Amino acid sequence: MKKIKLIFASLFALLAMLSCNDDGGDSKLNLQTGAVPDIRKVEGTPAIINLLEIQEGNDISISFSTKIAQGNVSSIDIVAFYYKGTAFEKVTLAENVTTFPLTITLSKQDLIDKFSLLNADEDFILGDRLRVSADLVLSDGTAVKLLNDDGSQNFGPDISNASIYNVTTTYIVSCPSDLGGEYTSITSGSSTDSGPTPDENPISNYTSTVTLTDNGGGSYTISDPYAGLYNLWYDIYGITPGFNVSGTITDVCGTISGNFPEPFGGATTVDGVVNEDGTISYTWINDFGDTGTVVLTKVQ
Repeated sequence: MKKIKLIFASLFALLAMLSCNDDGGDSKLNLQTGAVPDIRKVEGTPAIINLLEIQEGNDISISFSTKIAQGNVSSIDIVAFYYKGTAFEKVTLAENVTTFPLTITLSKQDLIDKFSLLNADEDFILGDRLRVSADLVLSDGTAVKLLNDDGSQNFGPDISNASIYNVTTTYIVSCPSDLGGEYTSITSGSSTDSGPTPDENPISNYTSTVTLTDNGGGSYTISDPYAGLYNLWYDIYGITPGFNVSGTITDVCGTISGNFPEPFGGATTVDGVVNEDGTISYTWINDFGDTGTVVLTKVQ
């Protein structure tokens, strides 16, 4: 079934490429010019709201900088949403900003003063999120909100996946995380396809290597979340060995989670923990019902 999906995906990509050819330079795209900010955490400052420091009664400080990445902007309001479970609150951190870049630093008390959801140290709960964005006024008077007042996202994947700017930045109430590096892996798993021979499905204790790249704030790019398991099944699907996909996992105080695409167009969910000995254990399952367990041990 996955092989058929892959063939259709390839044909669709080819047709899309052909349809995108112009007619010799006379075609025009109907584009509407807009504007976006670039909001980034200041390098060298905390990427999370450190729950451990708050629980110890200590202060915390976060800093982010905002500039205009694209478009003609008259002014912007720097806004922030604090999410606590299903509850959320929006506040304005700076109004009618016209000079960029602008750097804002917030302490623990600043957050308590600005958000009614926070009244004391005890109100900072694991998993709470502070999301910073901007409301823009363009030079022609058009108002642009990147996040609606109800907290929902008001932009598409072309903006959210852009690598040259960040229209929002998020701080998670979490614990410091330092999982980046190279790991040896031991994985076991099974495929729902009928193709594998008995010695190929299920697989037990397959060894490989995996790299976690630190993105900050407990987020990591994992070079191969399947820890080599798909390599053993390549001949079933007719794919050249080496067709791996990376993914993103998140460490929140020792709890590992992730949700990302898999090689055949489905989605994979990851759940796991960081163990006391520093190893990482997680399970994954995809939309097709394939599943695996992985144990990562950091290379010293």
